[in-house]
Amino acid sequence: MAEKEVLSYPGLDKVAGEEFLQEAFQIMLEEGVRKGMDVSEKVCDWKEPEELEQILDLHLKDTGETKTRLLERCRDIIRYSVKTCHPRFFNQLFSGLDPHALAGRMITEMLNTSQYTYEIAPVFVLMEEVVLKKLRELIGWKEGDGTFCPGGSISNMYAMNVARYHCFPDCKQKGNWALPKLAAFTSYECHYSIQKGAAFLGIGTDNIYLVAVDEKGKMIPEDLEKQISRAKSEKAFPFFVNATCGTTVLGAFDPLHAIADVCARHKIWLHVDAAWGGSALISQRHRHLLDGIERADSVAWNPHKMLMTGLQCSAFLLRDSSGLLQRCHCAKATYLFQNDKFYNMDYDRGDQTIQCGRKIDCFKLWLMWKANGTGGLEERVDRAFAFTRYLTDEIKKRKGFQLVVEPEFINLCFWYVPPGLQGQEGCTDYYARLGKVAPIIKERMMKKGSMMVSYQPHGNRVNFFRQVVTNPAVTREDLDFFLDEIEQLGKDL
Repeated sequence: MAEKEVLSYPGLDKVAGEEFLQEAFQIMLEEGVRKGMDVSEKVCDWKEPEELEQILDLHLKDTGETKTRLLERCRDIIRYSVKTCHPRFFNQLFSGLDPHALAGRMITEMLNTSQYTYEIAPVFVLMEEVVLKKLRELIGWKEGDGTFCPGGSISNMYAMNVARYHCFPDCKQKGNWALPKLAAFTSYECHYSIQKGAAFLGIGTDNIYLVAVDEKGKMIPEDLEKQISRAKSEKAFPFFVNATCGTTVLGAFDPLHAIADVCARHKIWLHVDAAWGGSALISQRHRHLLDGIERADSVAWNPHKMLMTGLQCSAFLLRDSSGLLQRCHCAKATYLFQNDKFYNMDYDRGDQTIQCGRKIDCFKLWLMWKANGTGGLEERVDRAFAFTRYLTDEIKKRKGFQLVVEPEFINLCFWYVPPGLQGQEGCTDYYARLGKVAPIIKERMMKKGSMMVSYQPHGNRVNFFRQVVTNPAVTREDLDFFLDEIEQLGKDL
C-alpha cells in the first residue's frame, strides 16, 4: 500500500483496543484485587527463576500475539507476582490496597501527562499545590514550598542539594571545585540514601559524619555536637544534618527539638527524613513522636507507605517560601518555560525539580484523602499502632518469642527461638544458630505462600524478624495466624 494511502487511516484499531482494555481490567479486578486481598489465596506462588522464565515466555518477538494470548499473559503475570495487598503480606514498609488511590493511579496512567507546566497538566498543577500545602500544615508550617519526588531517597537527595545551594549558591555554576570540604551529619540508623545522595552529589561518603545512637536507635544530640566540633577541627564546613523520624529497622524517632537546638547554634540546615514516620502527624494520639519537626528546614514524607497511597508518592517539603527550590534547580529551557505565554508563568513549576518529565503523584493521594477525609486517614494510622500493640502483648505471652526492642512505632522486631534452641543461651554457638532461624522460616513461608515478613541482622544482633502492619484489611485472626505460622514453620529447628 502506498504511503499516502496508509496515512489515510488510523494506525490503531480503537475498537479492538477498547475490548482488550475491558477484559484486561476485569482480570485485574478478579486476579489482582479480589484474589490479591483474599486471605485464602497465596501471598506468593513461588517459582525459581529458571522455571518462571519458562512459564512466562518473556522473550520479545517479531510478530504480535492474539488478544487471547495476551490476556493469558496478563493473568499469569498477576498470578506469579507477590500480592502486596494480601492481609498476610508484612514484608515491606508498604502494604494494602486503597481502591480510591488505585483509581487515581489508573486515571493518571490513562491521561499520560507530565507535571511540569500548567498548559499540559492544569488540573494537577493546581492539585499538587493544595496537597503539598496540606502536608506542610500538618508539619506546622504556614508557608513553604515542595514537590513530589520519585521516592524518599530522591527527597533526601533534594534536601542535601538545596542545603548546599543555600550555603553556597555559586556551586550551581562553579561546582564542587569552588566549595570548601563539606560535612554532613546523620545517625548510624539513617537510611542508606544519605550515603547514596552524598556520593551522587559529589560530596563524598567519607564526608558524612555518623552520630551515635542510644539503645533504642535514636540520635544522641550530645554526640552530634561533638561530631560538628570534630568536622570543624578537620577544616570541614558543616552544612547539613539529617534527623530520622521512623528508622527503617527499629522505627526510632530522633529527638528533634534537641537536634534543632544544635543546628540553630551552628547555623546548619536541618532535614528530617520522615519518609516512614511522617504519617504519624495525622494522628492526634501519635503526632507527639515528631515534636519539633516544625523547626526543620526540609522534610521527606512518603504517603505511599503508612497511608497506603500506592507507589510512588513521596513528598519533599521545604519551609522556605522565597523560591529557593526554583533557584537551585532551574535551567529555564525555553521550549517548555517560554516567557511570553498567555497565562501566569508562576503556575509552571516544573523547573524547580531535577526532572523534566514527572509523573502525577498528587492525584492518588488527593482522591484517597477526599474519600476518607483526614479523620479516616487518622483512623488508619491509629489502627496500625493498635496492630503493633496487640502483637507486642501476644509475643510477651508466647514461649520462644523475644523482643529486640520495645516498639516505639509500628516496627515490631523480634527473634523466634525454636524448641531446639530454647534453654541453650549459654552455648558458644547459640547466636550463630539463632541467626539461621529467620532465613529458614522465611524460605519456608515463601515456598508455601502463606505469608511474607522481612528479617535482617542489625549491628551485633543476629537475624531477627521485622514485622510491619499497615493494611487496614488485616484482622486479629491474621495477626494470630502470623505468630502461629512462625511457630509451625520453625517447630523442627
